[in-house]
Amino acid sequence: MHARFSSLARGLIAIGVAGSFASSAFAAEAQDDAASAVQGEEPAQTASPRPASGSAANAPRPERPRAAHASPASDAASGVKADNVIPVPPETQSVTRHSIKLDGKKVDYTATAGNLLFCNNAGQAEASIFYVAYTSDAKHAAARPITFLFNGGPGAGTMFLLMGSFGPKRAHTSSPAITPPAPYVLADNPDSLIDTTDLVFIDAPGAGFSRIVGRATGKQFWGVDEDLGAFERFIERYLTVNQRWNSPKYLLGESYGTARAAMLAYKLSQNNIALNGVVLMSSVLNSATRAPGTDLEAVSYLPTYAAIAWYHDKLVPKPPELQAYLAEVRAFAAGPYAQALAKGDALPDSERDAIAARVAGYTGLSAEYVKQTRLEIWPSRFRKQLLRGESRSLGRYDARFEGIDYDDAAERPDYDASVTSVSSAFDAALHQHLVQDLHFDAPDAYRVFNDSALSQWNWKHRASWGEQLSQPYAAGDLAAAMRQNPRLRVLSLNGYFDLATPFFQTEYDLSHMNLDKSLQPNIQRAYYPTGHMIYLDDASLHALKADLTRFYKADNTASP
Repeated sequence: MHARFSSLARGLIAIGVAGSFASSAFAAEAQDDAASAVQGEEPAQTASPRPASGSAANAPRPERPRAAHASPASDAASGVKADNVIPVPPETQSVTRHSIKLDGKKVDYTATAGNLLFCNNAGQAEASIFYVAYTSDAKHAAARPITFLFNGGPGAGTMFLLMGSFGPKRAHTSSPAITPPAPYVLADNPDSLIDTTDLVFIDAPGAGFSRIVGRATGKQFWGVDEDLGAFERFIERYLTVNQRWNSPKYLLGESYGTARAAMLAYKLSQNNIALNGVVLMSSVLNSATRAPGTDLEAVSYLPTYAAIAWYHDKLVPKPPELQAYLAEVRAFAAGPYAQALAKGDALPDSERDAIAARVAGYTGLSAEYVKQTRLEIWPSRFRKQLLRGESRSLGRYDARFEGIDYDDAAERPDYDASVTSVSSAFDAALHQHLVQDLHFDAPDAYRVFNDSALSQWNWKHRASWGEQLSQPYAAGDLAAAMRQNPRLRVLSLNGYFDLATPFFQTEYDLSHMNLDKSLQPNIQRAYYPTGHMIYLDDASLHALKADLTRFYKADNTASP
């Protein structure tokens, strides 16, 4: 497979959770997908790229190949002691000014594409972190909310959120149909949040345009706690450089980015940065729940399977209303289904037959097939089995997408149609936006996903209560942050047709945070008839904008 195409496939795994479930068959599915596998305005005024305050030595940028893979030549990714010093780029900013009409009102804003450096105690630069910020030019701008956004991976750049969600420019796709090849459409985003909050999109160290530099190695940044430290340092530095310490502050993470946001909320609070809100899109809040030998994965996926079967007209008769139907499936999953699985090999045959029949009725699969799976259907098998008779497979990140495999006999799909259908459009839109709108001179290749970061990731995490965990329990840290900051509010967003992060699992995690009753109303939930990247669909993005606007306005400390 061509390296560029493969990197884009891994890039969508970046917005998914390939690494976060490293101990389960779920991760194998993600890796299989990776192995088999995205015209706007002229700025009114432009300022050429210039050094930012606190700039480091003006070393020349090294030449690097266009690839999404990390390499020792690019940022000492191997994690071993570096023999060579990677040149340190200067801190620069490309600042442009624009305007957009939202709900009939003109919004003037400033776009900044630049980088900030991290230095060690000796003053030696260790990382250059790339960001794109959109800030309103309105009066009293310093008091406006500011939101820091990031994708996940781990090891992902933030291209998908940057070009697909709430920024002033957006790449259009044909979701859930296959998006045709170029030319693609990059246009003003009528559902941008720039009228409500300033937006700062951040690339993780070693991903996107962010680089590990000097004598630093990937080992210093590629891990749960190492990554949290990097994002904490960036946010502190950005607030200082841009004089935003007194602004209402929010985090918005997608996929593994939700785990980062949840844990970062606690870490920031320990350094005197109290957040106003955290937005979780397609959540990963407890990585250990999908360990082999447990039943929770099967239980958490059943409502998602039912939603997908409903969408593809595999239920007879088809329930007229999805939400009411899913309430029934949730009750069965948490009740009779979970109880049957808990009996394991001791489950009587008669009860097994009865449960298999009900699972078949909810999923559109045959009762015989369900029994062959021992009542636990793997996501990868479901993707292949539901439409096998039509010679089609389902997308993983969005099961509305249909793929065409080599044959119909395989156990798993050959590729993920929800990956291949949008990746090229996003990648093209990013590069067009950088040049056409932001006037940004790219130093080298944009790394949609960094393979080395994921393969070397240190999954250990020091939890808020001090225990060293082998895998992160992000919901626990978020709960600690909420107890210490009772005004911290959380908005959870899920797509019904997401086979990467099932919505019922998110509900379980959020309802098991052991929160005081006074804090429980601080968590709000919203659902959409789409997949992992909720913002792909115009209608769902419009609903997202409305829900987020209400979320921000409900914070009495916010000053639009």
